[in-house]
Amino acid sequence: MSQDVLLSVNNLKKQFAKKKGFLNREKEIVKAVDGVSFELRKGEVLGLVGESGCGKSTLGRTIIRLYQPDSGKIYFEGEDITSLSLKELKKKRKDFQMIFQDPFSSLNPRMKIEDILCEPFLIHKVCSKIEAKKKIEILLKDVGLSASVLQKYPHEFSGGQRQRIGIARALALKPKMIIADEAVSALDVSVQAQVINILKDLLVKYSLSYVFISHDLAVVSHICDRVAVMYLGQIVELGATHDLFNNPRHPYTKALMAAIPNTELSKSISEKEVLDGDLPSPIAPPSGCRFHPRCKFAKQKCSLEAPSLRVDEKSHQVSCHFPLELVN
Repeated sequence: MSQDVLLSVNNLKKQFAKKKGFLNREKEIVKAVDGVSFELRKGEVLGLVGESGCGKSTLGRTIIRLYQPDSGKIYFEGEDITSLSLKELKKKRKDFQMIFQDPFSSLNPRMKIEDILCEPFLIHKVCSKIEAKKKIEILLKDVGLSASVLQKYPHEFSGGQRQRIGIARALALKPKMIIADEAVSALDVSVQAQVINILKDLLVKYSLSYVFISHDLAVVSHICDRVAVMYLGQIVELGATHDLFNNPRHPYTKALMAAIPNTELSKSISEKEVLDGDLPSPIAPPSGCRFHPRCKFAKQKCSLEAPSLRVDEKSHQVSCHFPLELVN
């Protein structure tokens, strides 16, 4: 493993059992994450995009062990954290944190902001509460808030302010990696820009790396160094942001990019390339290439054989039998 690699995910899988039938005695298996592999470099922002239900959030939560993976490996700084005990995992949690989508439900409504932000320091026994108060005042300043918020409750703030508090809490223990799960999707557009700029500033100041989960491709293009595109629990394309946005190799990626309003790609899109239909059920994914029922370029091979994630000379990865035909 290269020294500049912070996180390495190898063939990660996470399934959920869904009850069905009379008296809920039967079970169906939902393949939420089904064989995902990628690396996150130190100081990098890796975007994770795809339609709702593709497994983005489940992948993020599984990486930091909020969900227990069913198989595969997760390496953080070269250490296998896949099967660490809860006691061992608690020691590592200082190094990776999460910013959640809903800035209200992720904050305890019964706790004052001071107690919410002091909690990480006290749980991990980093310092006393008096010292923690000094540290959280610095954190608040870094996210654009003043110490006057400390004696208030979450309901007294706007969505953007609550999300800044959530970011401050994630930063409390100076983690090396943050999973940002739709961190700006619940905010107004004007507030989104402010929060994105804060995240970019903190990236450098705190020497962070981000896995940035989002369905908003315009936001992803603005903050991410590389982008991974997920479809039905798998990564179908991964590459440098500029290369992926300007020269997508997978038909699903191209359809997603074309849906961004007022871009050159969306203006030049043909009717043949518009994405039709809904995401298939992860309970019974299609045979072969999982995208083939919705793909206008699909051939017989696509329904019979699952493509592997191939790498080209630019380290661009794509899971498609005929990527060159799409590009050309």
